[in-house]
Amino acid sequence: MTGLVTFGETMLRLSPPRGQRLSRVDGFDVHVGGAESNVAVAAANLGVDSAWCSALPDTALGERVVHALRGEGVEPLVTWTDTGRVGTYYLERGGRPRGQTVVYDRGETPVRELAPDDLPLARVRDADRCFVSGITPALSDQLAETTARLLETAADAGVATALDVNYRSKLWTTDAARETLTGLFPHVDALFVAERDARSVLDCEGDAEAVAAGLADDYGFETVVVTRGEAGALAVHDAVHEQAAFETDTVDPVGSGDAFVGGYLAHRLDGGTVPDALAYGAATAALKRTMEGDMARVIPDEVAALVADGEDGGIDR
Repeated sequence: MTGLVTFGETMLRLSPPRGQRLSRVDGFDVHVGGAESNVAVAAANLGVDSAWCSALPDTALGERVVHALRGEGVEPLVTWTDTGRVGTYYLERGGRPRGQTVVYDRGETPVRELAPDDLPLARVRDADRCFVSGITPALSDQLAETTARLLETAADAGVATALDVNYRSKLWTTDAARETLTGLFPHVDALFVAERDARSVLDCEGDAEAVAAGLADDYGFETVVVTRGEAGALAVHDAVHEQAAFETDTVDPVGSGDAFVGGYLAHRLDGGTVPDALAYGAATAALKRTMEGDMARVIPDEVAALVADGEDGGIDR
């Protein structure tokens, strides 16, 4: 039995050396990343048997993605195709006041055409937890249908499901996201949402506690986790649980939210409580920020030590 199965697109990230511009660069740092595979990697590095479902072209670059995920202990469940390409994105990393710039080049990727029957649904039914993000249904109408079928299949089999809203304005509008994602909610047990996305995409009002409680009441979620950046995270699960963020020196912030979700799900799959899972999520995210690339290459003892050092950061009410 697989502990965690995720589904989504994974890309190659091409970054100029820090401080250089895309328009002037002569070479790139290459990393592999995608929201759902990032979650699987974080969970795998914390001891969870994790798998990632997707489609890739049968090319050297497709193999590059698979090789990276296998190296982190994730089982790739890939539909290989003779057409299409591996998506890429370019990350220009500048300091203040320039900041970071992201340019996506993810057209014609084979995952966009992946139908429900192309998925390893037997593996989904045999998992403990199934995870997707809002990025996947944003990529195409076909993927919106496939994501819905995946969650419905998992829910019907008694598999716990989780979804991270993970809104990307370069992929769809808030109205389109709201319509599609709320259609998925009946088959979702645990919802993760950034506070800003809860307001802009889901029309929530009030503070984080009101947002979480309102979403739980409106859609019947077992758990709602609202992430608040440097302010930490809050969850509604029977009671209200708060977790402060851990202080960290940021080397690369990309993938921190995915690391949080992966750390949280890993601890829940290990039988941990929601407040403890929040702490593990926060610790995994903090440690991810100290390393280059999209993936959280964390060590379990390292995460546990950070949680122990900051054990007073949680508040149960």
